Amino acid sequence: MLAAAALRMSANGWTSRGQRHRVLVSTDIGGTDPDDFQSMVHLLLYADTLEIEGLVSSPFGPGRKRHLLQVLDCYEQDFSNLRTHSPLYPEPDALRALCKQGATESPGPAGVGKPTEGSEWIIRCARRADPRPLYVLVWGGIEDLAQALHDAPDILPRIRVYFIGSTNKSWSVDAYNSIEQHHRNLWIIESNQTFRGWYIGGDQGGDRGNRSFVTAHVAGRGALGRFFAEQLDGTIKMGDSPSVGYLLHGTPEDPSQPGWGGRFVRAWDGRKTVFRRMTTSADTAEAFGVVEWILPAPEGMQPEQQARMIFGPGLPAAAGARENNSLRFSFSPRQARIWQYVIESGFPALDGQRGEFTAVLPPPERAARPSAAHPNWWIDDPGPSAAEGVHQGARHVNRWREHYLRDFAERMRRCAAPAKR
Repeated sequence: MLAAAALRMSANGWTSRGQRHRVLVSTDIGGTDPDDFQSMVHLLLYADTLEIEGLVSSPFGPGRKRHLLQVLDCYEQDFSNLRTHSPLYPEPDALRALCKQGATESPGPAGVGKPTEGSEWIIRCARRADPRPLYVLVWGGIEDLAQALHDAPDILPRIRVYFIGSTNKSWSVDAYNSIEQHHRNLWIIESNQTFRGWYIGGDQGGDRGNRSFVTAHVAGRGALGRFFAEQLDGTIKMGDSPSVGYLLHGTPEDPSQPGWGGRFVRAWDGRKTVFRRMTTSADTAEAFGVVEWILPAPEGMQPEQQARMIFGPGLPAAAGARENNSLRFSFSPRQARIWQYVIESGFPALDGQRGEFTAVLPPPERAARPSAAHPNWWIDDPGPSAAEGVHQGARHVNRWREHYLRDFAERMRRCAAPAKR
């Protein structure tokens, strides 16, 4: 067992000054991946150690605010037991009042559009007269955060962002581009692979397996435990929970330090690759970076004749943004592999054109040259010792698997019975 003393703890979500961390979660709960339901259960079990200020529905799929309320209904059933363990658990109705609906559609290539209830709530929370930073944990689309920063750039120094990237970045690439280009001083952790350590690798023997843990320590423990076990056929994923774990145990003000949410390195330059032509598999770009194609608009193509780049079923299409006499397409590859694409367009000469490119993992030496343009941007550690298979940085999370699962199991018991007096 790894010694807990190896961590500099922010004991159970409390700062060194004896204050709770302020937290706003933006989630695609109810969307295409049920693991957000599991991570929301996990978050609520620690609601007495964190000061939750907002729960924003930010889907790229069918998820909506009602899915947040669905989990809070379970929390209400367990609330009487939870409150005996800590008087700081918030009232269910107080949490319901914090649920806001975020963007339900892409704002398009600009990355920003109109304010949403979610983006306005981010601004309101960030502007509160409180010396503590607001930690914005992004589990889904990043559009609401991009909109908030666009509408109220003064909030930038008051927030800290932990972004579960990967697939979310693929769907939110335009909003991500807006943040990266216009808010370069933002303090942000971009976890594209590190988060996978929560459920991949680590000590999975005995009752610490992804399925055996749910059977032994979650299923049947209150309404929250039953609800958790109904997701993903009773198997742990909880891919967004590292963002919460980051605040529970570690050194949140310093992402280079170890903790349950991972250990990160400063981001480097050159994570965006721009092509001015159709590409082949010989063309390479960084996996989890941004790839842009800036192609000449064909002669005779009218503004109403749109174009989009298709990368396959279940993947976001890149809308072609018309810029003078060019078309710009943006995409973020979520795996290191050959990616194929085809252009669909109402302009016959463009429709059906095909290409491909190869996404490759960044080499470890990239971390030795941190970006001066993004001084507070943190990313997965590309060092080989931190990788779990192909997942860079994942061992910085799964090394603590026994610790965070045992703590989670203890929290689950709170749902099943009141505290002993």
